[in-house]
Amino acid sequence: MKRINIIYWICTGLVVAGIGIGSIFDTISSTESVQIVRNLGYPDYLVPFLGIAKILGLVAIVVPGYPKLKEWAYAGITFDLLGASYSQMALGKPLVNLIGITIPFVLLGASYVFYHKKLNMTKANSDHNDNLSYKLS
Repeated sequence: MKRINIIYWICTGLVVAGIGIGSIFDTISSTESVQIVRNLGYPDYLVPFLGIAKILGLVAIVVPGYPKLKEWAYAGITFDLLGASYSQMALGKPLVNLIGITIPFVLLGASYVFYHKKLNMTKANSDHNDNLSYKLS
């Protein structure tokens, strides 16, 4: 359980740090963020919206509880990364540009997998404790 927790928090922490820093720049509509979105052909007003949405998703992933909300948050961040990847490909950018986005994909996937492993371990421990208390009664 301890190893699963450590791997989960390392992956999740790296996701939050990597995507979170970019989200802050998006939220304040930094010049670089706006220019990237313009280069992809999207309107400027999309930048702060995406920044706030990503920050809310990251908060949902980190805050304990709310498993359904976490699922939606993982899905939303995955869609954001997929959208960014597709936008690069649709503009005919070289595939080498997509190498950098594989790191957040891998970390997000690992965070998701280990979140579910953590949930299953917690549930198994809870079921085991319930069975013990039932037998002792």
